Amino acid sequence: MSAHFGATPFLLAGPCVLESDDLNLRVGEALAELGVRLGLHVVFKASYDKANRSGVSSPRGPGLERGLAALARVRAATGLPILTDVHEAGHVAAAAQVADVLQIPAFLCRQTDLLVAAGRAGRAVNVKKGQWMAPDAMAGAVEKVRSGGPPEIAVTERGTFFGYGDLVVDMRNFARLRAACGVPVVFDATHAVQQPGQGKDGASGGDRDSVPPLLYAAAAAGADGFFVETHPDPDHAPSDGPTMVPLEQLGALLSVALDVWQRAREAVRA
Repeated sequence: MSAHFGATPFLLAGPCVLESDDLNLRVGEALAELGVRLGLHVVFKASYDKANRSGVSSPRGPGLERGLAALARVRAATGLPILTDVHEAGHVAAAAQVADVLQIPAFLCRQTDLLVAAGRAGRAVNVKKGQWMAPDAMAGAVEKVRSGGPPEIAVTERGTFFGYGDLVVDMRNFARLRAACGVPVVFDATHAVQQPGQGKDGASGGDRDSVPPLLYAAAAAGADGFFVETHPDPDHAPSDGPTMVPLEQLGALLSVALDVWQRAREAVRA
């Protein structure tokens, strides 16, 4: 399938939420060039709707119809496969007309109707592990997706709640998720450093400086792919700015992560 889950390493990257065509294409074109330069399979990620924002007035994105049209323009301009979140079973069929990968947000990883509908859509599916979920429990989510059909599936580790305002990443979970679910495991370096409710006006904050060490550790610990949100100006992004990697820094970050990934696998084979 076009997402190439399992053809490791791979990268799921893009802005958190769709913005203007100029910004979407700027990020998409940079990612396409980065993929060629680093020999990395890249999937462009952006959401047409961020339905789980902290406040009712928080920006959510352009919505289903306009958002899918924007994603189609990114794919046409860059040639990159597309990943987007789906929050409702009723959105799955429309999203599958454009997206190569349907992503189930962490808060929705137990929603049976949504998971089954995603499995029926004929697209690859990436299920994010809930922040409260043990790795073994994610086998049920994967089973629900598989019950809808035989799509390519990945599971994403994004940390576990530690108290009320922080997350921790258990590096053992990459092996545990792979053993429990039998699918490739992605590391979400962006949301692993999120600090729920710790930002301005109750929005989520984050610790962007912790992205590199966690990404390198995950590369060594067995992640099959990386999820990194990126933006030319994260501090002015409408969503997840405190956790996103500046676009100009992404290449250097991934270059080190890929080197760690390769060295770790060579050491295992030796």
